[in-house]
Amino acid sequence: MSNVRHVLGISGGKDSAALALYMKDKYPDMDIEYYTCDTGKELKETYELIEKLNSVLGKTIIQKKAADGSNLDPFDHFLQMYRGYLPSSNSRWCTKKLKLDPFEEFVGDDPVISYVGIRGDEDREGYISKKSNIQSIFPFRKNIWSEDVVVKLLSKANLENILNIFASLSIKSERFEEILAKPISLNFTQIQKLNLLLDCDVKAFNKLTFAYLKTTDYPLSKVDYFPLVDNDEVLIRDDIFKILKDSGVGVPAYYSEIEFEVNGKKGKYARSRSGCYFCFFQQKIEWIWLYEQHPEKFAMAMEYEKEGYTWNQDETLSDIIAPARMEQIKEGFIKRTARNKLNTKSPYLVDILSDAESEGCASCFI
Repeated sequence: MSNVRHVLGISGGKDSAALALYMKDKYPDMDIEYYTCDTGKELKETYELIEKLNSVLGKTIIQKKAADGSNLDPFDHFLQMYRGYLPSSNSRWCTKKLKLDPFEEFVGDDPVISYVGIRGDEDREGYISKKSNIQSIFPFRKNIWSEDVVVKLLSKANLENILNIFASLSIKSERFEEILAKPISLNFTQIQKLNLLLDCDVKAFNKLTFAYLKTTDYPLSKVDYFPLVDNDEVLIRDDIFKILKDSGVGVPAYYSEIEFEVNGKKGKYARSRSGCYFCFFQQKIEWIWLYEQHPEKFAMAMEYEKEGYTWNQDETLSDIIAPARMEQIKEGFIKRTARNKLNTKSPYLVDILSDAESEGCASCFI
């Protein structure tokens, strides 16, 4: 028996929720620990989703809180420690203190496989811990391996070693071996080589990677068998919605599109992500959504803006909700949505919102 732990973080977003359901259905014998890191500043829909998942998964989602024992919510505790300095894209202390630190404290020094719900239709990398005992796996993607593993696997310096490992696996694919044997260069980049190998044979690539990991100190080196090696499924947005709906858990309510009208023009808005209701990664239209759909939360967010610290670098929340400014933001969003619909592959408003401002923290939003 291996002492490697399998953990899956629930952010309150659709993708991590769907991944938890997917892993339970696809790998029922895998002993996965589900956890969530509560900031104390989530929307009620997030807590409702976690409660529904608790009953469907048949296993308690472990709730972790930073600054446990403080008489303040985790966010307020650290805000006080930072003397009112609000987090921003340039200083994401909230992600580190409220999400990553509690996670790393939760797993300790145990060898851990962490499952992350980044989809097959997304082009981004999830959180990779700097701790050597934590390894990230992405079950929804064609490439389930993290960037650090791929870099080592396909490095020019490792080529002879990898070819020897491949020869020992008895995988019969001349084309795969031909691609594998071609060294990375300025004219043949790592991403090109990776994509060609995956297009040729995902399972062969997985078997090769797993065999290589057995020669390293990664947590998977301590596992005799890893079932995801034989999985070549790629899940995208529609699959995530289907998993959530079929399970009975449903899609978090804040993703639902709500119609609005401004100066005779109609539009729709929603929230594009989970995470704290005052997240600085929100677009201006999402702040207006919060103001109109959860006015009490917007008022609480305004209370944090003091002593020159604001959620947006260019204007305060009171500026955003001035009638003329709200009209301007709504009209601009309607125009931008129409343009983006021509450029995005997805018909979903939440994807258009995300495409317009794709930056964010995987630990909070998936």
